[in-house]
Amino acid sequence: MDVRVNGTVAEGFEPVREAFAAHFAQLGERGAAVTVYRDGHRVVNLWAGTRDVDGTAPWQPGTAQIVRSATKGVAAAVLLLLHQRGQLDLDAPVGEYWPQYKAAGKERTLVRHLLAHRAGVPVLDRPLTPAEAADPDLGAAAVAAQAPVWEPGTDHGYHAQTFSWLTAELVRRITGRPIGEWIAHEITGPLAADLWLGLPESETGRVGRVGPVAAPKTAGALRTRPKRAVTEAYADPGSLTRRAFAAITPLPDENAPAYRAAALPASNGIATADGLARFYASLIGEVDGGIRLFTPDTAELARAEQSAGPDRVLVVGTRFGCGYMLHGSASPLLSPGSFGHPGRGGALGFADPDSGIAFGYVTNGFRESVTADPRAQALVRAVRTASGDESGSRPVTR
Repeated sequence: MDVRVNGTVAEGFEPVREAFAAHFAQLGERGAAVTVYRDGHRVVNLWAGTRDVDGTAPWQPGTAQIVRSATKGVAAAVLLLLHQRGQLDLDAPVGEYWPQYKAAGKERTLVRHLLAHRAGVPVLDRPLTPAEAADPDLGAAAVAAQAPVWEPGTDHGYHAQTFSWLTAELVRRITGRPIGEWIAHEITGPLAADLWLGLPESETGRVGRVGPVAAPKTAGALRTRPKRAVTEAYADPGSLTRRAFAAITPLPDENAPAYRAAALPASNGIATADGLARFYASLIGEVDGGIRLFTPDTAELARAEQSAGPDRVLVVGTRFGCGYMLHGSASPLLSPGSFGHPGRGGALGFADPDSGIAFGYVTNGFRESVTADPRAQALVRAVRTASGDESGSRPVTR
């Protein structure tokens, strides 16, 4: 697919434009955008293709898309900001803030366990319908009643869907406000970032239709073959993998207005590439000489390893800090000090405190990858090349 790439790149970041253009020629991209900040200033802002995965209208500078699990990084920031403000103790039992959670063997679950995917409740014995999942009371009641599948704190496994109700209810108990409203008033509003959890009706015209896209079969395409254990886990209806992703059944229609208006911090945030990158830039420094969300100590907490090794749900080795995926084989980021979160089959946002780089990539075409989409990874490699850090570990000269 031959398309025109729009936008700007700062001197030295031309490899990012080249990699982005290659998505459309080699990787089957339909419509996407990528933004990079360095030391709080935007150095890459590119977009191309169509707004809708199945349409012809061009992608515009303000086009936004659903970013799936990349939303988890925004939800994690809420809990860390409450901790930073002294309103939340990460080492306190969840039940101190949410008494109903002290049930079915979860009495010793700590707030830190929720953030690090160690809570032991990645599944629901009775999955919720999309309408039920969007009801914060029903979602909270379901996870509060759920018995853990391992003793909380003793192991880790990706809480693909239940992360929504675990984090949202904790925020509501502490602040008295829905998590989407808190994000709008305390994060994205002050930051002027185009990023929403619970899409306002006024913004619906900016959001493109998303859908699956197949990996191209051309010789130049990047293809990976999952390990047999991973394939078997996704094929087995009784596996923790399948049950975790099926905590909402049937799968929601991600293009439905009702789903986009709901606030599910595990899965349905909507953002522009700039909104996602701008958010991460604010976690590690001042953006445009102004707002900074995380103190240096909180940024260090975000990337302090809490879980590492075989993931009971994803069936690969994963690393998590407090709410964020860390650099590793399952989710390669810019350097060992990076923290962020991918969205299944596409989006990626992260920050790298050592280099001052913040990154956001959004797309309307979702592939089968879970944590390391080849398009996002090609862009990460290009940023690494542009920054002069081929090893992925040497800080950028500032």
